[in-house]
Amino acid sequence: MAPARNQDRPDPVSPNDRRLVRHLLIVVTIKVAVLGVLWWAFVRDVRVPVDAERAADRLGVTPPAQGGHP
Repeated sequence: MAPARNQDRPDPVSPNDRRLVRHLLIVVTIKVAVLGVLWWAFVRDVRVPVDAERAADRLGVTPPAQGGHP
């Protein structure tokens, strides 16, 4: 037999909470879709060439010698 529910305690998840969660999920889904479309339209084909010399210059270290192991 299932335990009797205490009528004095409110439901832990009210209908307003469920509505809020549904709306938040819809908004987050729309935002992710918009970000995906923006990335696809403007970023996906952009490539940034990086070589050891440019990376070392950016980090403030000397680049490793070419062709040999340290």
